[in-house]
Amino acid sequence: MKKRFKQVITKYFLIAVILFVGVLFLWKFGLPQFLRAYLQFGIGNCDRIPILCKMPQEDLGQVGVNKEFIYTLVEYRFPDTKILIPRQFNVVFERIRKYYYKKHKRMDKGATIYLLHEPVDFFITLFPDIRKRGVEDDYEFLTRTMYANLGTVNDVTDAFFVIMKSIFVPNLSDQNHVKMVRVNFGDKRAFINYYLSENGNFFDCSLVSLNEGFFKIYIKDPLAQLDLEKVIAIASTIHALN
Repeated sequence: MKKRFKQVITKYFLIAVILFVGVLFLWKFGLPQFLRAYLQFGIGNCDRIPILCKMPQEDLGQVGVNKEFIYTLVEYRFPDTKILIPRQFNVVFERIRKYYYKKHKRMDKGATIYLLHEPVDFFITLFPDIRKRGVEDDYEFLTRTMYANLGTVNDVTDAFFVIMKSIFVPNLSDQNHVKMVRVNFGDKRAFINYYLSENGNFFDCSLVSLNEGFFKIYIKDPLAQLDLEKVIAIASTIHALN
């Protein structure tokens, strides 16, 4: 996720539009099986992209954060966002890259955190017609995206969110073993998708703050230094500056 998330959406938006036009055509005939077949042809099936048939397995509710771990972090500031990060991680915000080891980049083991921030109602503004289908804010948009399931597509709205899910979730290595959870901490409501292994950990954290908008935190942790508790602690420290 080295490129800005908005650019990723722009890159694939034409594909999504083409798929969506096809979805509308099939929807006219009211046949869910045709919708599913069309999506599989355009995106891929659940064998190829397992995340399309996965949904959050657990709602952790409101959780506390590990304050002792937070005290070990260092602050990174960008034009409109700040966050606390473990010292050994490089940080990329949009196209701005910061190294912790500025003089000894050979010490960089590929541990990188990618960040994105968008204003309140970003997705509702990007797809205004979605309000007609009962999606009133970015958190509802995020929820519908994470719970989208190719195997249960019944109408055009279901199909739209499967398309969004295929674009929205970054590389998490072995998708067959990805875990998906829903969690709240402080004023932030989040979905965290993650994969833990001896060869490295991956975390995809998408969260919405009522007053600060949407944030995405994608973590590549090749040395497996982080776990879910630590990632929640890191995510709790992200804030908009404007």
